[in-house]
Amino acid sequence: MDDSIPDPKPDLEATAALLDRLRHGDRAAGDRLVRRYLPSLKRFAHGRLPARLRRTLDTDDLVQVTLVRALEHIDTFEPRHEGAFLAYLRQILINHLRDEVRKVDRQPAAVELGEDRASEEQSPLEQAIGREGMLQYESALARLEPAQREAVILRLEFGFTYAQIVEALQDSSENAVRMKVTRAVMRMSKWMRQSGVERGGA
Repeated sequence: MDDSIPDPKPDLEATAALLDRLRHGDRAAGDRLVRRYLPSLKRFAHGRLPARLRRTLDTDDLVQVTLVRALEHIDTFEPRHEGAFLAYLRQILINHLRDEVRKVDRQPAAVELGEDRASEEQSPLEQAIGREGMLQYESALARLEPAQREAVILRLEFGFTYAQIVEALQDSSENAVRMKVTRAVMRMSKWMRQSGVERGGA
């Protein structure tokens, strides 16, 4: 199995227990959570980090800050299952990344970026759907019910197999998860098309 994807069954059984131990002051539990989710989060962060930030912001630093912030505010998180925790980490990372992008955008540009340089800043998901599509994707993702949103995130962004998603979300079967993801993506596509029409008509 790819080391960048957590083994779902052990994590599913242990994550909630580790979070509970962390809440009761067990720092070793926090260390174990960091080691467990670091590979997946690093892979996700690398795909999201714009090229212009790579000179000033290291992927490892971005992930470390994300994990520290998550653990510092762990009392606000309800550990339903592993998939929910990964979605929680993803949101913290994206929020931190947006803050860093704003900081860079406020600074004078050192060089003029041509079209070839701009294209290097796109994540794999941005390359697939474009910058405008990325904004619409995030908006549509936020409209999904939590279980659907977590399934889509695990499948499209963290690369989980359907079998892994079954374990991570405590779902009934691979077919059930496949249908959940398919329906969610179809719903998101509809919302994204509607958003595109609205923007085009504005």
